[in-house]
Amino acid sequence: MNRAAEPAPVLDLAGVVVRRSGRAILGPIDWTVQRGERWVVLGPNGSGKTTLVQIASTYLWPSSGRVSVLGERIGAVDARELRRRIGYAGPALEAMIDGGLTALDVVRTARHAALGPWWHRYEAADDARALGLLDRLGVAAFAGRPFGLLSTGERRRVQIARALMPAPEILILDEPSASLDLGAREALVRDLDSLAADGELAAIVLVNHHVEEIPASFDRAMVLSAGRAVAAGPIGVALTEAALRRAFGLPIAVERRDGRWRAWLDGGR
Repeated sequence: MNRAAEPAPVLDLAGVVVRRSGRAILGPIDWTVQRGERWVVLGPNGSGKTTLVQIASTYLWPSSGRVSVLGERIGAVDARELRRRIGYAGPALEAMIDGGLTALDVVRTARHAALGPWWHRYEAADDARALGLLDRLGVAAFAGRPFGLLSTGERRRVQIARALMPAPEILILDEPSASLDLGAREALVRDLDSLAADGELAAIVLVNHHVEEIPASFDRAMVLSAGRAVAAGPIGVALTEAALRRAFGLPIAVERRDGRWRAWLDGGR
């Protein structure tokens, strides 16, 4: 009996290394993300989190190693076409967005993987989808407002709406809750929980600094330190005091309660 072929991993990194000025800033890293998984990547500043997701989103090529995204081998496929299947939001992209564009334009231009309306034409269906995504993220009221005049939290939500515009198979979010106040952070965590239940997204990868910002529905974790994976796998196995202490070099305690995580400096040990 012929068995149906197993679906390819959403992400498959093998022996990936990124070097700068002869020094490895990431890797070697082996990482596989399967369909249905929701990953969080944590680690201190400079641990390689952003470099890792830039590799995963095809915006950066490794110095060595093999990278496959959605079954396509990087280097053997047109990365521009592959990016249409990847939803990405992060500080690097935000810095490239013209602050004079309306929130609606920021979202709908993602249909063509563009940063501005330029020569592309948009149909009523494009506007309807963009407005629907802004509404889903709670920022439809700002559709006509310039992106640069939005609050930090509003810009993050618009970016996520943009990332969802082309109906991607994988969603990669780089520190979406950075600099948010408590209310905005908790609202975003709630919305990320909702996105995690979206069956159209084969996988989600979320980069965070703080365990308190991990949505309860995320089931996998990678802890990075100095460009290497200290731990990776099911979140209850990977996100441990031992892994966090090794990554941050501090006596960190961690616990999970009602699905949410918290960490603190344990001065008693």
